[in-house]
Amino acid sequence: MIVVSHDRELLEEMDATVELTSLGAARYGGNWSAYRARKAAELAQAEQGLADAERRSVEVAREVQAASERKARKDKGGRKKAAKGDMPRILLGAMKDRAEGSGGAGARLAARKRDEAGDALAAARSRVEVLQPFTVAIAPSGLAANRLVVDVADATTGYASGEPVIETLSFTMVGPERVAITGPNGSGKTTLLALLTGQLQPWAGRVRVIAEHAMLDQTVSLLDPAQSIRDNFRRLHPETDENACRAALARFRFRADAALQVVGTLSGGQMLRAGLACTLGAPQPPQLLILDEPTNHLDIDSLEAVEAGLAAYDGALLVVSHDAPFLDAIGVTRRVELPDPSLRGA
Repeated sequence: MIVVSHDRELLEEMDATVELTSLGAARYGGNWSAYRARKAAELAQAEQGLADAERRSVEVAREVQAASERKARKDKGGRKKAAKGDMPRILLGAMKDRAEGSGGAGARLAARKRDEAGDALAAARSRVEVLQPFTVAIAPSGLAANRLVVDVADATTGYASGEPVIETLSFTMVGPERVAITGPNGSGKTTLLALLTGQLQPWAGRVRVIAEHAMLDQTVSLLDPAQSIRDNFRRLHPETDENACRAALARFRFRADAALQVVGTLSGGQMLRAGLACTLGAPQPPQLLILDEPTNHLDIDSLEAVEAGLAAYDGALLVVSHDAPFLDAIGVTRRVELPDPSLRGA
C-alpha cells in the first residue's frame, strides 16, 4: 500500500516515509516519529556543515589576503632593485614577465578558491533552509493572566425556531487559555463560533467576548481575495507604515515579491499563513484568536508553519479542530465537548 496523507496520526502507522522536497526524494525507514527524528539529525548535520562552510570561507579570504600582501611586498622589492639600475635590462624584463605570470596565476587560483568556498557556503545554507523548521517572533498581546476573555452562560441558539443547535451551554476562558471546541459533526461547533463573533444572537442566556479578538475561518474570509497580502495587511492595520508591514509579512515568509501575491491565487496553506501574518503580525496582536478547523487541506509544512506561529502567540486561543496532534502542538490545555446531536432532547 502507498498512502499519500498529511494526517500525522495515520502516518504513525506507516512502515516507511518518502519525502519530496526541493532537494529531491528521500526514503526514511519507520513511521512519522522515526522520520521526524531522522530529519532532526539531518538538520543538526546540515547546521554543522554550514558552520564548516562558513569557517572555510573565512579561511580562504584570509589566505587570499595573505597571498596578495606577500605578492605586494615582493613586487615592491623588485621595483626597488629596478630603481637602482644595476641589473641588465633583459634580466629585468624576465623578472617582470615571471612576476606578471605568477601574479595572474595567483589571481586565478584565488578566484577559484573564493568561488568554490562561496558555492559550498550557498549549498550549505540552502540545505539548512530546507530542513530548518519554521519559527516566528510575534509582538506581545498584552493579555493579563487573570482577565476574563469569554463568558458563556446557559446559552441557547439555533437557526430555526424551536430547533436549537446549542442548548444551555456554559463555559468561560480566563487569560491566555488555549481551549479546543470538540464534538461530533452537527454538534454545533461552527454555530458556537458564529455566536461568539456576533454573527448569531442567543435565544437565551449570556454570551460575552470581552477581549479584542480576530477569527480565521476555513476560507480566511478576513482577507479580501482580490487584494495582495501586503494590501490586506495595510487595510487591516492602516496605522502601520510600509517598512513595518513588510517586516511583519517577512516573519511569516512573505518576503519581497511574495508579499505582493493576490490572496485569491494562494493555496490553502499559504492563505492561512497570510491570515496569521495579517492578524498576529500586527504591532499588537488581538488578545483572543478564534480558529475554525485551521488544519483542513493543509500540507505538513503549512501545518508546522501554523503551529510555529501559534506557539509564539501569547494571547488566548479558541480552536475548533479534529486534529489531535495539532491541538497538542499548539498547547491546548482544555477541551469543551459539545454533545452528540442525536442525543439532544433525550
